Amino acid sequence: MSGRTPSCRVFTAVALIVAMAVIAPEAEAAPAFFVFGDSLVDKFINNNYLTTPARADSPPYGIDFPTHRPTGRFSNGLNFPDITSEQIGSERVLPYLSSELRGQKLLIGANFASAGIGILNDTGFNLIFRQFELFQQYQQRLTALVGAEQATRLVNSALVPITLGGNDWVNNYFVQPVSPNYGSWRNCYRLCIHHINNPSCRSKYKLYELGARRVLVTSTGPLGCVPSELAQRSINSECVAKLQNAASIFNPQLVQMTQGLNRQLTFESNVFASSLTSFVTSKVACCGQGRLNGLGQCNPTSNLCPNRDLYAFWDAFHPTEKANRLIVKQIMSGSSKYMNPMNLSTMMS
Repeated sequence: MSGRTPSCRVFTAVALIVAMAVIAPEAEAAPAFFVFGDSLVDKFINNNYLTTPARADSPPYGIDFPTHRPTGRFSNGLNFPDITSEQIGSERVLPYLSSELRGQKLLIGANFASAGIGILNDTGFNLIFRQFELFQQYQQRLTALVGAEQATRLVNSALVPITLGGNDWVNNYFVQPVSPNYGSWRNCYRLCIHHINNPSCRSKYKLYELGARRVLVTSTGPLGCVPSELAQRSINSECVAKLQNAASIFNPQLVQMTQGLNRQLTFESNVFASSLTSFVTSKVACCGQGRLNGLGQCNPTSNLCPNRDLYAFWDAFHPTEKANRLIVKQIMSGSSKYMNPMNLSTMMS
C-alpha cells in the first residue's frame, strides 16, 4: 500500500453515530466501558503488543498528553474513549492485552481496538471478530473474579462504542490498482451490501450476543474530506466526490441496518451528527508533510502547527483532542440537532 498510512479509519468534520440501547440494570457507579474498532479509538495496543506498521509511538504524537510523550493514541493528546470516560465518571480503560489489566481494573472495562482494523477480510491486519474473541476471554476472567451474575450485570450496563468501516474504503476499496474490490459503482454498492447485510459482518448483532446493550456505532463520515484524501485526490482542496458518494451509499444502509436490529432486539436508536465549524481549518492537518500536511505519516520531521486547538485534524486522518472534545460534548448533551431522539446522557439515565 505504497505511500498510504495503513493505520487509519477515516474521521471527518461531519460524522454520524448511531446509538443502540436498551434499559440496562442501574449501575451503582460509573458504567464499565468497552471499546472496539480502529485507530480512532486505539489505545497503544498496536505499539506494545502487536507487530504492525500502524503505530503512533513516536513524537510528536502525545505532545499535549499529560506526560507530553507518545502513548500509542493517534492524537496530540486524549482520544474519544479517554474523553468519554471522563464524561461518564470512569477511569480511562486499559488495553485488554495490557499486563496491568487485572483484579479490580477489570471492573472498569477494557479497550480492544486496534489500528488498521477492517470489516473485510483483506482490509487491515486483524478482523473485528478477533476483538470479540478477546471480549469473550475478558468475560471469562471477569466471571472468575466476581461471579456470573455480577459479570452479566456489568456487561449489560456498560457503554460500548464501536468504530470501523473507513479502512475498508480508503485503505482497500479505493486503493488502486492494488485493491481487488476497485471497480464500478455497482461493485461499490455491492461492497456496501457486504459490509451491512452479510451475516458474517453483523458485528453489532455479535456484540448483542456477547451481552452489550448500550452500543455506539460510528459511520464512515464524509470520506473525501480528510486531509489525506484532499492532498492526493483533490485539485482545488474540495471534498473528493467519488469518496463522498461512497459514504452517501454506505451510511444510510448502516443506519437502516441498525434500526432493523433495534426493532428486532428491542433497542432504541439514536443518530448523532456533528459539524466541526469552530476551527480555523478542517482541511489542513496539524502534523504531516506535503500538501495540506496530508501526505505520509506524522513523525519527528513533519510540519507541526503551534496551536492544535485551531485544527480539526491532528494528522492526515485523525482528529485533534479539541475536535474529540467537541464531538463527545455533543454526544453527551447535544440537542436533537446532533443526537436524535436523545443524547447519551439521557439514554444512560
